[in-house]
Amino acid sequence: MSPQATLHATVHGIVQGVNFRAFVLRHARELGLSGYVRNLLHQRAVEVVAEGEREELEELLRHLEAGPRGAWVERVDVEWSEYRGDFSRFEVGF
Repeated sequence: MSPQATLHATVHGIVQGVNFRAFVLRHARELGLSGYVRNLLHQRAVEVVAEGEREELEELLRHLEAGPRGAWVERVDVEWSEYRGDFSRFEVGF
């Protein structure tokens, strides 16, 4: 079991209107992570905050860097922090 952590990622590019949030939701839940994904309205970006095992978070990050079909990921800004247990499940935020 790897240590737990929190991932805060901002995904830039063509990531809105291409089912990016549903893509992230599916992968995060499959990986057993908690947190949220939401569009950043004044940017061409999606914000992801996820908590769980570091190994699963790194797998989610690989998915974020690839994105779903129709998306074009320009870059992913990443911040790691200690696990806080702020979330009980993974959801789409607004």
